[in-house]
Amino acid sequence: MKLAQRALLLLAILIGCVGCDQATKSAAKAFLPAAQVRSFAGDSVRLQLAHNSGAFLSLGASLPEHVRAGLLSFGVGCVLLGLLAYALFARNLDLPSTMALAMIVGGGASNLADRLMYGGYVVDFLNLGVGGLRTGIFNVADVAITAGTLWLLLNSFRQKGAQADR
Repeated sequence: MKLAQRALLLLAILIGCVGCDQATKSAAKAFLPAAQVRSFAGDSVRLQLAHNSGAFLSLGASLPEHVRAGLLSFGVGCVLLGLLAYALFARNLDLPSTMALAMIVGGGASNLADRLMYGGYVVDFLNLGVGGLRTGIFNVADVAITAGTLWLLLNSFRQKGAQADR
């Protein structure tokens, strides 16, 4: 794939991930009352506005603010730039891996934008589960990051399997 084509593909996926995530977060902030849970589908889906100052499942939320800000803003920003550069310039990267990396960067960039706009926290609002088995509260960016990571891993295993068959 040519550089211009790859750049356009990455840009489209980044805009899609950030746009969908920010639109759903905006709706959550506008329509979900603070400290109230809305339940759907027999309580399998819950909508609950939360401000997450940590990373995935509030990991690192208890760190001192300056450490947390450094890790989750500057550190994450550096990792995202590195992943974006790799997705853009790596010559041996196939299309599925490029798309998966774009999803990871798009989700990460949207959460990073939240941190920068809202003083260090990310807006979360989704919770899934059955009975006592529930996820943490998350957002659409987290779905993009998780889906991109799983896609990248599955594609890697598929490639290794194809190489072993040769």
